[in-house]
Amino acid sequence: MADQNLAQDVPVEKSTPAVLKTSKFKVPGEGASVGISVVTVAVLMVIWFVVTNLGLIKPLFLPTPQSVFLQFVEYLTGAANDRPLLEHFAASMARVFLAFVLACLTAIPVGIAMGMSRIARGIFDPPIEFYRPLPPLAYLPLIIIWFGIDETPKVLLIYLACFAPMALAARSGMKSAAQEQINAAYSMGASYMQVIRHVIVPSAMPDILIGMRIAIGFGWTTLVAAEMVAANVGLGQMVLNASNFLRTDIVIMGIIVIGVVAYLFDLLMRWVEQTLVPWKGRM
Repeated sequence: MADQNLAQDVPVEKSTPAVLKTSKFKVPGEGASVGISVVTVAVLMVIWFVVTNLGLIKPLFLPTPQSVFLQFVEYLTGAANDRPLLEHFAASMARVFLAFVLACLTAIPVGIAMGMSRIARGIFDPPIEFYRPLPPLAYLPLIIIWFGIDETPKVLLIYLACFAPMALAARSGMKSAAQEQINAAYSMGASYMQVIRHVIVPSAMPDILIGMRIAIGFGWTTLVAAEMVAANVGLGQMVLNASNFLRTDIVIMGIIVIGVVAYLFDLLMRWVEQTLVPWKGRM
């Protein structure tokens, strides 16, 4: 009888379901993918090397990686029968950087104004929505007729390509601030402009940076197209000039350089986004 009472007094540990013992649930898509990307690129390079060196594809259509790398070295060292690669690169970078800065200085304030004022929205929304779906090459001839064939039409074309996504992203971001945050700022005595500056604009920063990231991609694509039409130096002009002489190795080398630069731009914008808005996705 005493043993039974003693057994009743001993606490019995309840079993915990296995799912509750898990400290963290797996999130779909979580985890690093750098290793997978490196393996993918390596496999594609091996396939390219094998197919071209076995002669399965003619060099006119797809040259070997060795010949493409040789052209890269020649352009980089200035041994090619053309301007050096750094000169083409510097010309393209100057155009896209100038247009991107001008777009940031004008499109972001316009987008903020569109998000905060129905008058500004009524003024700027129709022209932006009208030209935004148009391909840049559609109105490039008109810009050349108006401004000539110097640097102005190229920078203007890139500027227009960057302006629309940046302005629309800023406009959309102005709606990101919660009404509770706005009411709290007003209750503490903040003015209308202080609410915009300290509450609404910081809440819109993630969307603004996404718009800048999209805009730099559009600008880089438009830059190459503009240089193919009216330029004597630049990465796009280099590719177009090589295609006229059926130099596929130079064309592919230029395409790879353009793609790598665009990818580096995207990585830079990702770093800026993580630095300025580290709270994004954690709230």
